[in-house]
Amino acid sequence: MPIRHPNPLLIALPGLVCAFVLTAAIAAAQVPGDLPSAPEPQCSASSGAGEQALRVSMAHLTGSIRFELAGTERATEGSAEGAGPAAPPAAQMLTMFPHSVTAPYWVSGQANSILQAHGHFHSPYQGPNSLIDDVEEKASEVTTLYLGYQLRPDTRYNTDLIVDFENAGGRGISQSLGLAGETNLDVVRNPNLSIVPYLSHGEIHQIIGLTGEMTDQERGPFALAAKVPVRRFEIRIGKMSLPDTLDINSVGSDSHLQFTNWTIDNNGAWDYAADTRGYTVGGILEYDDRAWSARYAIAAISTVANGITLDWAFSRANGQNWEFELRKGLVAPLLNSKREGAVRILGYVNHAHMGDYRESVEQYLAGKVTTPDITQTRRFGAVKYGFGLNAEQEVTDSLRVFARFGWNEDQHESFNYTEVGQTILFGGDYNGRDWHRSNDKLGVALVSNAIKRDHQNYLHYGGLGFLLGDGNLTYGREDIAEWYYNAHVWRGLYGMLGGTEIAHPGYNIDRGPVYVTTVRAHIDF
Repeated sequence: MPIRHPNPLLIALPGLVCAFVLTAAIAAAQVPGDLPSAPEPQCSASSGAGEQALRVSMAHLTGSIRFELAGTERATEGSAEGAGPAAPPAAQMLTMFPHSVTAPYWVSGQANSILQAHGHFHSPYQGPNSLIDDVEEKASEVTTLYLGYQLRPDTRYNTDLIVDFENAGGRGISQSLGLAGETNLDVVRNPNLSIVPYLSHGEIHQIIGLTGEMTDQERGPFALAAKVPVRRFEIRIGKMSLPDTLDINSVGSDSHLQFTNWTIDNNGAWDYAADTRGYTVGGILEYDDRAWSARYAIAAISTVANGITLDWAFSRANGQNWEFELRKGLVAPLLNSKREGAVRILGYVNHAHMGDYRESVEQYLAGKVTTPDITQTRRFGAVKYGFGLNAEQEVTDSLRVFARFGWNEDQHESFNYTEVGQTILFGGDYNGRDWHRSNDKLGVALVSNAIKRDHQNYLHYGGLGFLLGDGNLTYGREDIAEWYYNAHVWRGLYGMLGGTEIAHPGYNIDRGPVYVTTVRAHIDF
């Protein structure tokens, strides 16, 4: 039965209001003050950085995304003679309501609304899965309720019970088709799914401490303990999203406060196990030490590409992932600097009922089919594998840079995330300390995506993937540039203006370039 979707202008109304408020908020002067003499501590969603309400830490000791009530504005120094020393700086509220740091429970929420639009662009032809050459305006909304409870609070053997609910509505431009680097990470890839709320996380998080030495940790929806052992194992079992734990980057991992592009917030070549909403069922084993972590994850894969139903037979279908993280500044050995940094190496292997681009093209050239069809070559036992590199580095008190590289064999079909065989990314963000808005953030990133020859031929001869298919293809790399300015308006309310330039949408140099404008509103509760 077709689903009635709300009017995109109604969904985007919070974003439009925030866009109006944003202009005034940027111009409004906050209390001026001194810059800190040293960088403030960095603390570690599918969908946060620097001094933001939800930010991912470069120094997090676990792989989970950490959420933080952080960011302060310096108080004005006393100017009146004899007034005495200035009062200590007051922490600025970055959520609508304060969160307890001692209670065994966790209750929070967030709402995110994104409006995107583009105009006409060069397009001599288009196919069933093309980015549409027309004036488009689409809006999405995602609302999440985070619930958690600690069975043994802040001990060597802390246990968290985590249950989160979510609902997603609206659509992406061109029904989220035609781009490997889709411009809105919040959109659901299947527009026919219901907008009824669903369970996004339902997991047990167990800590097994290997030492009695404890260290502080910022509490958040995925990690409730305020103190954890310095050396420990962490185990997660249940329903989850793998990017909550793997491939985290504090500059580019949160589409609600940072970049919105699929291949900037995640490694586009990482075809991680998930259903069409981005969630799966599985387990993660993690070891954390002072300066490094190692992780292993095994999770269920959907029964068909971009499907909502998971295959529960792990013996025949599963996604396995390995990651090693070293939390050391990349420039520290060269510059004798204590700036924060991290390097992460990721590898994965998927076993699923997948098709083969090469076999599909061979069938077509042999005259067995009129158009290459990846579904005709699907079989159990197919294997897709790849790896990724993820790095970030703090350069100054305000500037951070990051990079990603990813590769997969790309002979077997793109199955879970997006149609990318290789990706390379560089970018960074700059906070607003210099203009007395330390919770604002300006970000810029460049990403170049590619596919291998078998995948190119499949699209050239008219084959369709779950995202791409112009009916023809004159191949070129899909190059993307995205920028944003995210402003903290009041407490947990943020507004963002941004844009994305895409050259060769869908790897097709016959089409594009196209520019997509973005307005985003975000609220943390």
